Amino acid sequence: MSTFLELGLKAPITKALQDLGYEKPTTIQEKAIPQILSSDSDLKAFAQTGTGKTAAFSLPILELVNADSKNTQAIILSPTRELAVQIGKNIEEFSAYLNNINVVTVYGGANIDRQIKDLKKGPQIIVGTPGRTVDLIKRKALKLGNVKWLVLDEADEMLNMGFKDELDAILAATPDTKQTLLFSATFPQEVESIAKNYMYKPVEVTSGEKNKGSDNVSHEYYAVTEKTRYPALKRIADINPDIYGIIFCRTRRETQQVADQLINDGYNADALHGDLSQAQRDSVMAKFRSKNIQLLVATDVAARGLDVNELTHVINHKLPDQIENYTHRSGRTGRAGHTGISIVLVNRKEKSKLRPIERIIKKEFVETKVPTGKEICKIQLMHLIDNVVNVEVNESEIKDFLPTIYDKLDGFSREELIQKFVSVEFNQFLSYYENASDLNDLSTKENSRGRASSENMTRFFINLGRKDRLNPAKLMGLINEQKIGDKVEIGAIDILDTFSFFEVDKNFEQQTLAAFESNQPDFNGRSVNIEITKKERSGGGRRKRDKNSSPRNSSGFGRKRSDRNSSSRNSSRNSKSGPKKTSGFGRKRK
Repeated sequence: MSTFLELGLKAPITKALQDLGYEKPTTIQEKAIPQILSSDSDLKAFAQTGTGKTAAFSLPILELVNADSKNTQAIILSPTRELAVQIGKNIEEFSAYLNNINVVTVYGGANIDRQIKDLKKGPQIIVGTPGRTVDLIKRKALKLGNVKWLVLDEADEMLNMGFKDELDAILAATPDTKQTLLFSATFPQEVESIAKNYMYKPVEVTSGEKNKGSDNVSHEYYAVTEKTRYPALKRIADINPDIYGIIFCRTRRETQQVADQLINDGYNADALHGDLSQAQRDSVMAKFRSKNIQLLVATDVAARGLDVNELTHVINHKLPDQIENYTHRSGRTGRAGHTGISIVLVNRKEKSKLRPIERIIKKEFVETKVPTGKEICKIQLMHLIDNVVNVEVNESEIKDFLPTIYDKLDGFSREELIQKFVSVEFNQFLSYYENASDLNDLSTKENSRGRASSENMTRFFINLGRKDRLNPAKLMGLINEQKIGDKVEIGAIDILDTFSFFEVDKNFEQQTLAAFESNQPDFNGRSVNIEITKKERSGGGRRKRDKNSSPRNSSGFGRKRSDRNSSSRNSSRNSKSGPKKTSGFGRKRK
């Protein structure tokens, strides 16, 4: 099959697809669309991120839905509001030439009364996050008794985020005769259990191998210490002047800290995490999609639903707690036929985690050396020269100034003018990287327990482990249920067979102990006990930040933004931390 019309879709839908630039169906679309159109069997579909899963399930639903009925006929669940909004928008675009099709998207963080009002209009298709969907069901504002299709998109992530109870409640509100469509980029054991418990003899279709990474993405790792992790990150950005990517961090605190450092060091960056309001998130994403932000620092959850096809890089500042999430991270790049690079920064202890990931993605990580100052200067200088060669000269705008300019430059040779021009643009950059240290020398001793950020954390032992069916999401939920404090930060989590460890902001150390002792929680019938564990320290204490710690870019890459979003704390401070760079990225010219 080579066209959407040949897949069995009606003319109004294919016309909308043509308007959107869809030419040929992807592999998952070729397999899933005819299957859904021709059969009411449940469907379990694997497809890598960026392969067109949304169209694969929404197009056949649009083909089959009864536009004359005001009953809700399809409920599509997604793990995050960003992804839900994106799916809803896509379906509206696909149905541009269909009459009487109504799509409503429901999610937390938005006015629920407005959503209830929209539901009263009788939408045939609902897109929602699990939490808000359950809330609307309880309020009797959302009735799913006539649902024909239930779609679980990114089912693995919904389970990772602890939505099992919500999924159970939603599934219970739908008729047994519905067709369940499960789409996921990875198929861990928990997703297989959903298929086993809630689906009847599902047909399975795949695009590529299960859990395998995209063929369009190459994978690299840089060996670092905690002391060199952030300087290495900056050098990776500097060696790629046109980088447009996402830097993934594990916690909201780490995300904001890295974003603040980059902004204060002059990089064109911003943060995306759960502590931001919906308006702040929307603002950051609008700037990132328009490329006014070059580096987006994000948590895994906040980045789900990002539909940006031109990302050049994904950088793992820290590896995710669950290695399956690496597939989701790396899948943010190499989309829609583009190629991309997924980079991991690892210390000695973390390097051992690369092997299991390689088995999942069926690719090897290539060890790459952190660039030297000389290498970076050469790349940046040539990038500057390329920009000069390619710039369009609008003589009508500058002609009045040219006589004076020519007069001032009279007497300089061609070579002298080039040297002076390069020096004006590049002296500070060259000065910064002169005698720059070799970050590939890993002789500096590290904290044997891991991260520098652990200095601000207290490590706890808990008497639960894998055998108790504990995972990071459930442990975080258990900690949050104790109501220890307002937005208490949870750090590293290590799940072992019969016990586990977790880190909490040390400012909440006593509150954590007191909360667990007073609440006496139980988990699956077991009494929960925690205690503080000792952790080895590197002894160095907190290092002072070098005021000369960053190269900055005068022509776009590190350009200070006057309209910087309020989500990035301390971003209004001026940075005098290094040379200006010369990438020219993102600066709009009239």
